[in-house]
This record gives sequence, structure tokens and C-alpha cells, in this order.
Amino acid sequence: MPRAYTIATAALALGLPAKWLDNALSHNQVRGIHQERQGVARRLTIDGLLILAIATLLIKELGVTLASALELAQGMAVSDGTHTSAAGVKIHLDLEALKARLLEQLANAVEIAPSPKRGRPAKNKTGRLE
Repeated sequence: MPRAYTIATAALALGLPAKWLDNALSHNQVRGIHQERQGVARRLTIDGLLILAIATLLIKELGVTLASALELAQGMAVSDGTHTSAAGVKIHLDLEALKARLLEQLANAVEIAPSPKRGRPAKNKTGRLE
């Protein structure tokens, strides 16, 4: 099974707020992002993160909506970074350079991202809200 990353790590690597990324993934299906039921953390693979990186670039550089950016990004990720519209507009992205940059950012993010807490929360023995 390929390595999977948490929302916190992905957000750091992509330069996005974790809350925005979590909301975006709650409302959109992205190939390479494994989400199960409520309460189970999402697992983001390299392929899913690459699609998110492409979508983020399209949003920032071209001002397209998130849904459109994700649709374009999923196609560009499997077609060597190229998309040609029905009207002949062509978008090309250096996919290898983007992937190399993403892997470098992920390596840094893994070092500083908070680890998800596991297990049951500690019991509040005082009875007070803290």
C-alpha cells in the first residue's frame, strides 16, 4: 500500500489552511484521497496530493472554482500535465517539476506536522471544563 498522509501534513505541504482542505475534501471526490465514514481520518496519497497541488495552482493562477480546478487537475494528472478544451484552449503544466517540489514540501511537512492523537481522550477527573 502506498504511503498516506494526514490532512495536517498535506495542508502544510500545499500551503493551505487545514480547515479549508478538510472542507474541500468533504464536498468533493478526489482520486487518491481515501475517506471512509465519519470519525475515520482521511488518507491522502501522493496521487491525491498531486491533484490537489494542480488544483491549487489553477485556483491561484487562473481564478477557477474549486470544483472546476479539481476536475481539470484530475485530467491533467493522468495526461502529462496537459488539458485542451473543446474550443482549443490548451493548458500545460510541468508535472515532473511540480511533483518534485511537492515531494520536497512533503518531506519538510512530515517533520513538523502534528501527529494525530490516538485512543480515547483522557478522563476529566476534576469535573470542571478546562
